Parts: sequence; C-alpha cells; structure tokens
Amino acid sequence: MKKTLIVYFSLEGNTDYAARKIADSVGADLLALEPVMPYPKKGISKYLIGGMKASTHETPGLKPYKISPAGYDYIIFGTPVWASNYAPPLRTFIRDNKDALKGKKLAFFACSRGGNAAPCFKELAKDLKADLVSVQVSLIDPLAKKSKETDAKIEEFCERVKEG
Repeated sequence: MKKTLIVYFSLEGNTDYAARKIADSVGADLLALEPVMPYPKKGISKYLIGGMKASTHETPGLKPYKISPAGYDYIIFGTPVWASNYAPPLRTFIRDNKDALKGKKLAFFACSRGGNAAPCFKELAKDLKADLVSVQVSLIDPLAKKSKETDAKIEEFCERVKEG
C-alpha cells in the first residue's frame, strides 16, 4: 500500500476543506503549510498582495513542520489559484524538499473562484520537474459553495489517486 501525503496551503478554508475530504478518502497524512508572515484574508489587499507574490515567485518563510516527503510514495499538492499560479508557500516547500520529492508519484488539486487551474497546474508541474501528472482536479470554492457536484469531483479525483 502506498503511503500518501497531502501538502497544501489554504487561505480561506476552501483548500483545507478539499484536503481533508481527500485525506479521509485515500488515507493520506496532511501537511498544512503556514507562512511566517500571514497573507491578508480580506479586502483588495488580499488579491493584490497574494497575486503579486505568486506572480513574482516569492518563497516565503514557513513555520516549522515535522513531516518530510521522503517517507511517502505519493504526494498530493493542494493550492488556491492566485494570478493563474499556485500559492507561494508551496514554492518554498518544493525548493526546500527538492531532493526528497524526486521520483514521487504526484497529483494536484486547486481551488479558485473561476475554475481554470490549467496554468497553475502547468507551473506546478514545471517547478516539480514532473513530465506527466495524470491526476488533477480544479475545484470552484468547495467550502464556500458546497455542492454535490463538487463533492463528486473530489471523490472521482480520490478514486483516480487510489488507482495510481
């Protein structure tokens, strides 16, 4: 049985909601990344600062975590989509764990308001040096806009992860 880790960042709770549902379904451990300096959660500054930091490929300092990806076979990355990119805390995690991530099976999920995570997934795969990531899903605000359709998308994603 493959050992699975979900590495994610969540600002508003949508990515956390999806990560927990996926972890329950596939039996994964969770690693929620927390930046040392929190991002704004409200107002226009949330979009301006988050988007700018994602676009400039910032690698913020992270609060210490005790889990290493080295002990896992399968790594699932979860992120909100910011300015068509993934959240900067994941960029720091990837940089800091470059060697431990080599040769791992990967899957991605992303949460956004618009639903187009393709550019985000492309950038994430490039930074992970992953040629093919066959299991990925784009979710539209799964916590804020709970629906049977979204839960079905999450469950389909989980089934594909279990197969892989």
